[in-house]
Amino acid sequence: MHRFYHLTIEPDLLGGVRLTRCWGRIGTSGQVKGEYFSNIGAAQCRYRSIEARKIAKGYTPVTAA
Repeated sequence: MHRFYHLTIEPDLLGGVRLTRCWGRIGTSGQVKGEYFSNIGAAQCRYRSIEARKIAKGYTPVTAA
């Protein structure tokens, strides 16, 4: 089954940071879940944790060209 998992970190309007996860089958819009953090360091730590877990399950990182 072909799936995707997309992570983004972006600032929110209140001075915090939001980690957004989007996942699903390729060709669909997928599901979205967001987590809020008070600082970028905490969001980056969570990002790396999720990324490592997905790579261990067989997902392949893709870099922008």
